[in-house]
Amino acid sequence: MRVLLLMLVAVVSYGQETVEAIMEHVAANQARAQAARQAMVFEQNVLIRLHRGNGMLAREEEYHFTVTPTPDGIVKQRTAFAGKYGKGKQFVSYDTPGFEYKGVDVDGQLAKELVEEFTNDKSRDGVNHDLFPLRQSEMAKYGFTLKGRQNYRGHEVYVIAFRPSPHRPPGESEDSMWAGEALIDTQAMQPVLITTWMARGIPMVVKTLLGTDLKHIGFKIAYEKFDDDVWMPVTYGGELQVRAVFVYARKISISLRNSGFRRAQVDSSVSYRFDEAP
Repeated sequence: MRVLLLMLVAVVSYGQETVEAIMEHVAANQARAQAARQAMVFEQNVLIRLHRGNGMLAREEEYHFTVTPTPDGIVKQRTAFAGKYGKGKQFVSYDTPGFEYKGVDVDGQLAKELVEEFTNDKSRDGVNHDLFPLRQSEMAKYGFTLKGRQNYRGHEVYVIAFRPSPHRPPGESEDSMWAGEALIDTQAMQPVLITTWMARGIPMVVKTLLGTDLKHIGFKIAYEKFDDDVWMPVTYGGELQVRAVFVYARKISISLRNSGFRRAQVDSSVSYRFDEAP
């Protein structure tokens, strides 16, 4: 019996070490991936929709950008935009982001701010990575569980669940709010798909005093490999429901799609030096 118990403890310990090793490897690869993305230019499409409580579309905005990476982040050039808002049973089109058609237009301001918040992060792909806590700086805030392996769209993947850790390092803030699941390619040790949802709700005192609530908050991001093992996010999106100050209620969806990946042009003087090097 003691031998069986010791074997069981060894297996559990090995499994725990394995998931920690996997996530450390993933975190290191994520850091390298951010650097590699500096070489890629791509097209980005962003779509946001706000629906009223009765299900009717209140506002829709669609953006098209050309995204160029820089040493410090990205530069996004808007190439097209189309928006419309619901007025009764009809829709009115407009061509300016953040357009407000009435004195207090919460939808217009909210749509503009959400697109800015979720798709203009200071990273080389424009994704707000705070929603997907797989970076080294976030690891200590979360606990990870290896749930097994499976095949996902031609990838052999680890299935890893995560949620806020009850044992944060001393002095660590309480800002870890996401739980979810990550599918990690077993060969490349890169995420293929990450799904997150809100692990904690809005405090009851906020709901009661301000009439404000957020629920059904969740995000999903998918990656693919391009050009010499450069992994790029190809789709990213999420949904949330918001009710504020007792009278405003919306179901909001936002989606991002990256495509047309290509290498950025190298400066001619740098190319010349490399070409002429012995």
